[in-house]
Amino acid sequence: MWCDFNQSLHHGAFWLRFCHSIFLNLGMPMETLKQGADALFILLGAVMVLAMHAGFAFLELGTVRGKNQVNALVKILVDFCVSTIMYFFIGYTVAYGIDFFSGADVLAQKNGYELVKFFFLLTFAAAIPAIISGGIAERAKFHPQLLATAVIVGLLYPLCEGSVWANKFGFEDWLQSVTGGQLHDFAGSVVVHAFGGWIALPAVLILGARRNRYRKDGAMSAHPPSSIPFLALGSWILAVGWFGFNVMSAQTIDKISGLVAVNSLMALVGGTLVATLMGRNDPGFVYNGPLAGLVAVCAGSDIMHPAGALVVGAIAGAIFVTMFTLTQNKWKIDDVLGVWPLHGLCGAWGGIAAGIFGQTALGGAGGVHFGTQLLGTVLIVAFALISSVLVYGVINKLFGLRLSQEEEFDGADLSIHRIKASPDQEVSW
Repeated sequence: MWCDFNQSLHHGAFWLRFCHSIFLNLGMPMETLKQGADALFILLGAVMVLAMHAGFAFLELGTVRGKNQVNALVKILVDFCVSTIMYFFIGYTVAYGIDFFSGADVLAQKNGYELVKFFFLLTFAAAIPAIISGGIAERAKFHPQLLATAVIVGLLYPLCEGSVWANKFGFEDWLQSVTGGQLHDFAGSVVVHAFGGWIALPAVLILGARRNRYRKDGAMSAHPPSSIPFLALGSWILAVGWFGFNVMSAQTIDKISGLVAVNSLMALVGGTLVATLMGRNDPGFVYNGPLAGLVAVCAGSDIMHPAGALVVGAIAGAIFVTMFTLTQNKWKIDDVLGVWPLHGLCGAWGGIAAGIFGQTALGGAGGVHFGTQLLGTVLIVAFALISSVLVYGVINKLFGLRLSQEEEFDGADLSIHRIKASPDQEVSW
């Protein structure tokens, strides 16, 4: 027993000395721990936003007709892969002036933080073609759209991203000189969503409406969603992943803010409730309402009061329902998933709203200028429109963007992928 007691004392002394040595050298391990924590933090954000792309896929799958479901799933995945290649080799360098043409030993420094930061920001870049995909669904050719994805993610989006988030190309400095402030877009209402939505609009217009969507007598043919449950699943996946989109935009663990999380939640709630009321319980509006609120709150989620975020989300829900109805019914713009009102208009509203509800007079943290937010948002929208007209106009002239009448009638699943989402009948063996 005495021997056991001595042995216990010996082991206890060892662990005391061990802990003491750790304490004495706290500076070095703490720095290493901070680097590892930052890498893990942003990696979790990257994975959450990667999961959002499944949300984009299922949202589109549930909205399109049954003969285009496979195409929706394949398009989102392949677009993501093309985006990865272009952003890794070209886009990230354009936006931030950083490349990865170094040895693995260099890339692994700081626990590979720069690599996982690239991964995180890639998921933002890849959201652009995912947004566009919803607008041009059911009638766009496969390979020409992949070419457009390569150009947009490799060059055009990085120019926008670098201008706002990396203070490159003199954009923010010019805004500072003109308006007295810089564009505040914490998580991408303008840089990602408005840019993606406004790029989608000319693509939708160039393609034209789906065949028989609008008849010669002025009537509109119904193209009902193939699966409300899949549409709802897509919306839920996007909503959950969005907290990685917004909260992890801090990029380091010491800058994380619960304010961003709660503001995102309140905007989600506001968008959902208003879309439900204005959309008269239509599930398409109900499940796009939270996305409208989340799109709008991205820009100012770090500076708004939660009550302000609730109002921003509510207005975004109203914008989506109103403008989706107008585009489809009155203006005859066949934007299948409503990506222009959802991302383009709600994203632009989010950029402007940050300049309103970010003011200290409305409970915000301050440091934003309404004029700056308005002008910066308008200029990003203009850049997106011009870029889209050039890219999709040229590709349409060279290769054609639209499926033939027969291919569209058969559906993209059979025309492009030679398979249906579900067999006509089950085999008997």
